[in-house]
Amino acid sequence: MSTLQDYSGQKPAWCPGCGNFSILKAFNEAMAELGLNPHEFVIVSGIGQAGKFPHYTRCNTFNGLHGRTLPVATGIKLANHKLKVFAVAGDGDCYGEGGNHLIHAIRRNIDVKLFIHNNQIYGLTKGQASPTSMKGMITKTQPFGVFSEQFNPLAMAVALNCSFVARGFAGDMEHLKALIKEAVTHRGFSLIDILQPCVSFNKINTFEWYRQRVYRLSENYDPFDRAKAFEKSLEWGDSIPIGVVYKTSRPVFEEQIPVIKEKPLVEQKLAFEKIKSLIGKFY
Repeated sequence: MSTLQDYSGQKPAWCPGCGNFSILKAFNEAMAELGLNPHEFVIVSGIGQAGKFPHYTRCNTFNGLHGRTLPVATGIKLANHKLKVFAVAGDGDCYGEGGNHLIHAIRRNIDVKLFIHNNQIYGLTKGQASPTSMKGMITKTQPFGVFSEQFNPLAMAVALNCSFVARGFAGDMEHLKALIKEAVTHRGFSLIDILQPCVSFNKINTFEWYRQRVYRLSENYDPFDRAKAFEKSLEWGDSIPIGVVYKTSRPVFEEQIPVIKEKPLVEQKLAFEKIKSLIGKFY
């Protein structure tokens, strides 16, 4: 049985008070409680403060390009679908540059778990507006305020029939840990949008701002009711729900592909003669 010490990575270089610290602690505790050893999962990340996440925990990792987290995670899962694959990204990284990849990962229902550190700002590049920045927010590159409509990832995910859609809050670590554990054990693509205050560049959506608004979905809430889930996903402002907003059962992508359904690629023997013959056609 692993202990929290087994997941310790490099010393985090996040700003003091950053919401990412709570996400890191919740994730590591979730892994320990699930009994997942560091060698049994891989974390794929892109660029941004969230992209540093796998460096601060002990695991297999691939740190790639901005917005390209999910294609790499998909490739890893297809090569070895017995491996737990997690994708970590920021709101700009995934909802901005990587938005198209997100749409099709949801469509395919690849068994990847996506954790979005949503601070509603570009933190690494010093405070530009992101897709989830609220209208009117003034930033260094939006001196007259944000004009664009605020992107709603939960509403999009429910509309696309994503198999697991949840929202967490870095200021409620125990609740977030429970969401992570549920996402990991769910079969199919799982999206957790994590409200993660940026103490350096987002002076609007602070910990206090969220604490005055977030509330846990009640035990009587039915996440399998898609119509209700879509209605709940649109709730934002004076009250913001956190918890599992929607979930459903759908065929998992990698289990529908005949050549890898029973045995992942990493366990299959290479057909060298066929490869040699194929290469020979190009000479």
